[in-house]
Amino acid sequence: MKPERIHALDWDKGNGLLPAVVQHATTGRVLMVGYMNREALERTLESRRVTFYSRSRQSLWAKGETSGHFLDLVGIAPDCDDDALLVLAEPHGPTCHNGTQSCFGDWPATIVGAERYAFLARLENVIAQRVTERPEGSYTARLWSQGPKRIAQKVGEEGVEVAMAGVDDDDEALVSEAADLLYHLTLLMKSRDLSLTTVVEELAGRHRAKA
Repeated sequence: MKPERIHALDWDKGNGLLPAVVQHATTGRVLMVGYMNREALERTLESRRVTFYSRSRQSLWAKGETSGHFLDLVGIAPDCDDDALLVLAEPHGPTCHNGTQSCFGDWPATIVGAERYAFLARLENVIAQRVTERPEGSYTARLWSQGPKRIAQKVGEEGVEVAMAGVDDDDEALVSEAADLLYHLTLLMKSRDLSLTTVVEELAGRHRAKA
């Protein structure tokens, strides 16, 4: 959201305040709801830390200023009536003061399950960070430096180990080896500037074609 867009919002409807729904930028989980006035929105855009207006204290407050559980801003979008905001953010720790990830708890269970799948997107982000920063001792950085052929070889090795675990009827080993395979496959896709999202889209396309 561009700063000049602030003036076009309908501040009068809520007496100078707009409700702001905060959503996890990676998992999509709704984390909390707060209120922003013009100054809070401007501060959020400038600092890239989500800042609200406290109606009880009658002042600005940056989420996490006491707990350290800040919300790093990813993006903001107004709704169709310009009287509410959707805030995408990456949280540092639990968002709720009760210690839960969301102020809405862990309900419904389907959302929590979806977040587990969304971890694959987080894994891609971690891999990209390791590839860029090349931290000392990083297995990802070391394997990346050996090139796509070596990464592809590792995918093949892990695939064989997954199959062997399946044949041996060892559930624990199968889960462990499958996790290794997914990690190495994600790294291989990265080496070709591809994402697991493209694989999901391919699967979805095949499903639609058969439906």
